[in-house]
Amino acid sequence: MNAIRPKVARLRLDPISCENLRQEVLRRDGWRCQSCGTMSNLEIHHKEFRSHAGPDSELNLITLCATCHASAHGT
Repeated sequence: MNAIRPKVARLRLDPISCENLRQEVLRRDGWRCQSCGTMSNLEIHHKEFRSHAGPDSELNLITLCATCHASAHGT
């Protein structure tokens, strides 16, 4: 029988570290949506979702506009 494992509480970055990481990803991606290329309404997206244990790391983050970000989440 498969045992159900309890969820492990995920630590969130403090607000300053989170903003620093966000700014680094935006700079790295040239302040452009990495899907459509727009430079407006930019957001940071976890490629591997946090809900699937995706880390808060530069390698797991990408710049997307709000429209492409919503599409990535299927909304």
